[in-house]
Amino acid sequence: MPAVIGASPAAVALGLPPGLGLPVAVPPAPLAHGPTGARAWSDLALVVSLALLCAGYARGVHELWHRRGLGAVVPRWRAVAFGLGVAAILAALTGPVHERAERSFAGHMAQHMILLVVAGPLLAAGAAGLPLALAAPRRLRRRWARWRGARVGTWLRRPGRLAVTAALAHAGALWAWHLPAGYRLAERDELAHAVEHASFVGTALLLWSLVWGARRQRLPGPVAVLLLFATMLAASALGAALTLASAPIYPGDVLARYGGDPLADQQRAGLVMWIPMDVVVLAAAVALFLRWLSRLDRAAPAGRDLLPPAAPPVRSTARSSAGRETPR
Repeated sequence: MPAVIGASPAAVALGLPPGLGLPVAVPPAPLAHGPTGARAWSDLALVVSLALLCAGYARGVHELWHRRGLGAVVPRWRAVAFGLGVAAILAALTGPVHERAERSFAGHMAQHMILLVVAGPLLAAGAAGLPLALAAPRRLRRRWARWRGARVGTWLRRPGRLAVTAALAHAGALWAWHLPAGYRLAERDELAHAVEHASFVGTALLLWSLVWGARRQRLPGPVAVLLLFATMLAASALGAALTLASAPIYPGDVLARYGGDPLADQQRAGLVMWIPMDVVVLAAAVALFLRWLSRLDRAAPAGRDLLPPAAPPVRSTARSSAGRETPR
């Protein structure tokens, strides 16, 4: 409903008294981040969390390079990838991207895709597990080691089970927070919104760590390709549901909040989820498959022929008409 403002410019121009103001359309207040004070505290918590994460990673990498040499264990390109992943999180949750997310459902979906297909893979490429473990307090490292050696930790660390867990967690977070009930909860509660973003980054980090994280964590090539295709199918199904729906699925205060067609806003959001996720996952799957084939070729013995060796000619003997044996 448009608000009635007593001293509107139109009322003044028409000479109306202040009490008889004309209706003036006032844009609705953003729902995603609550009051300004709560938003300020959320920004502060984000900056502090990322600063602590970068400090721990830098300390661990410095310790590894001091012991093993510059670029050892964690190559320089992985350290750069980690920094770019942190920058992607900041870009998604602050600045123009955040402002766009406040105004439309499609903008909000673009923010989520940056966290899922940009920040998560870059953080995974940074191979942060060992550096952060070295930077953690000794007591925390001991507890982590005990958990890894326990029955649950051993069960989860098996490659097949870890791949299934990562795929289910990624798909579950994607679907749960984009169903109308989950999306409205994140829109209206600041803590739920922070948990939503953390779940996107965390599940993407877990998934992509199995693809191109540290060598000891990576899955074999064919298994990683299957994992990526399963992830792509889950995201494509949700994107297709939003894009091809004949009517808006979400409430009116979520779609086209500042004007426009609600169904078009929902369809644009579905395309933003559908296309970037599929392109990134498909490109990564093709790269993994080609790398797996290249490793198979390098592991093959030199000079090996893929064709089976030719069979030697069969020599038989037969008596000629002269009574002697001649080869035939």
